[in-house]
Amino acid sequence: MLFDATIFTSVFSTTDTLTISGYLICMVVSLILGLVIALCNTFRNRYTKSLTVSLVLLPVIVQTIIALVNGQLGAGIAVAGAFSLVRFRSAPASARDITSIFLAMAVGLATGMGYIGISIVLTIIVCLVNIIISFTKLGELKTGDRELKITIPESLSYDDIFQPIFEKYTVKHELIRVKTTNMGSLYNLHYRITLRNGISEKEFIDELRIYNGNLEISCSIPGLNSNGELI
Repeated sequence: MLFDATIFTSVFSTTDTLTISGYLICMVVSLILGLVIALCNTFRNRYTKSLTVSLVLLPVIVQTIIALVNGQLGAGIAVAGAFSLVRFRSAPASARDITSIFLAMAVGLATGMGYIGISIVLTIIVCLVNIIISFTKLGELKTGDRELKITIPESLSYDDIFQPIFEKYTVKHELIRVKTTNMGSLYNLHYRITLRNGISEKEFIDELRIYNGNLEISCSIPGLNSNGELI
């Protein structure tokens, strides 16, 4: 065999017994793997100290809860209900942060059942893939991709009014949403566009302002949250 399958067996001798030594071993492993996950999440990524601390402690907390359940069906259902009520009452997390949180919970679940080998392998593989992908251009936005939001008065027909400007400054454009505002006196137009290489974004916006009566215009990178951070 290429590997020893015993590393994927539980450290607990039976499903009915929780030994002190087994629990302490799982706790140490959970803390170490939580630290690895937290360090991986900080690699080429925006992060906060509170999230980093949470990722370190989350595996051991989940491990303790799973160990206490210890095969009891009723307690397992109660724990599942408790987890469904947990909410992170903070700023919206990025997709990478959410992935790290789920990884920490999965590691805690594995160590709580005594499967230390599985938890170690899972952490190593996911963290390595995460780091490798961060060095590639997989999923990166094109340089000229923008989300354009234009506010216009209700009297202005928006069907073709901006077409000459789009043909001059963009490779492609698509109107994805129209929304009324200010008691219906204004329209908010939401476009996805790709700017041509070498054009001036300021000149593009200035020409749009001529047609929309100098109302609000927003041109941003796609995928930004309310704080202006990439999701």
